[in-house]
Amino acid sequence: MNEAKFPTDPNWPRANSLFAGERSSSDSVADFALIGIPAHETSLSATNAHLTPTAIREALARYSTFTISGNIDLRNLSCADLGDVPSPDGAGGEVKVAAALSGLLGKHKMIVALGGDNSITYSVAAGLWPDLSKIGLITFDAHHDLRDGNSNGSPVWRLIQAGLPGTNIVQIGIADFANSAEYSKRAVESGITVISREEMRDNSIVNIVKRALEIAGANGREIYVDLDVDVCDRSVAPACPASLPGGISADEIRQATRLVASDKRVRAIDITEIDSSMDTPDQRTIRLAALLVLEAAAGLSSR
Repeated sequence: MNEAKFPTDPNWPRANSLFAGERSSSDSVADFALIGIPAHETSLSATNAHLTPTAIREALARYSTFTISGNIDLRNLSCADLGDVPSPDGAGGEVKVAAALSGLLGKHKMIVALGGDNSITYSVAAGLWPDLSKIGLITFDAHHDLRDGNSNGSPVWRLIQAGLPGTNIVQIGIADFANSAEYSKRAVESGITVISREEMRDNSIVNIVKRALEIAGANGREIYVDLDVDVCDRSVAPACPASLPGGISADEIRQATRLVASDKRVRAIDITEIDSSMDTPDQRTIRLAALLVLEAAAGLSSR
C-alpha cells in the first residue's frame, strides 16, 4: 500500500505524528503503546491479515489528534510504537509474542495490539498475563471462537483451557448463522455471558459495555478486550472475511472502544480479523481500525 500524501498544516497535527520517529524499544515507557502482531498462517480462511498493522499505521495520517467530544487532544498523552513481532504464527511464533509482551504492563497503562487474525487474542493475553486466572475478557465478535485446535477460531477456548474463567468472559455481538449449536452450547457450559446481536438491538451500547465491565472486571480484575472487527456490518467492514450483513455499526464499535478504554481495569485491547488487501478503494475498514486506535487513546486520556 502506498502511503497517501497530505497537506501540511502546523495547526492541524495528524494522528500518525503521535507515533512519529524511530520505533520505540521495549524498554520505553509511555502511557499508550501500539504493537503489531501480524499473524495469519493458522487462519481458517486464507488471509493477508499480516499486511494490516502497517496499513492501520498509515491510515492514522487521515485523522487529527483532537476529539471534540470530551475536548481531548491526544498530544497530551505519551505514546509509543513498539513495532511488529516478526513471524508470530504457530508455537514458535507465540513464544516470540510472549517474549515481546512480557513486562509491558509495567511500562504502559494500555497496550493496543494490531492484528493479524484473531489467533492473537490468545497469544497476546498469555504474553501479558502469566496467570490468566486473574483476568477478565470482553470480546466484540460475531463468533464465539471456541473451536478446538489452534487457529483464529479458537482463542477464547484456548484461554479458558489456560485458566481464564468463563464466568469472567463477556461476548458482545454474537451473530445468527455465524456459529454452530455445538459451540453455542460450549459457551453456555463454560459460563460465558453472551450478548447477542439481537439483544443489542434493544439495549444501548453504554448499558451493554457497563454490564460487560462489571462481569469481566469483577473483584478488580484487569481486563483484556478483543475487537474482532467482523462484529461490524459488512458495509463498513468489507475487509473482514467473516463480517455479515446486519452487524453493529461503525459508530457503535467506536463508542464501545472509548467506553471500555476509559475504565482503568482495561489494560490491553486488540484489533483483529482485517485483511487490508481485501478492502474497498476508499479503505473504509482500515480507516475504521485507525479510528479504533484513536478511540482507545481517547478513552485512556479521559480516565
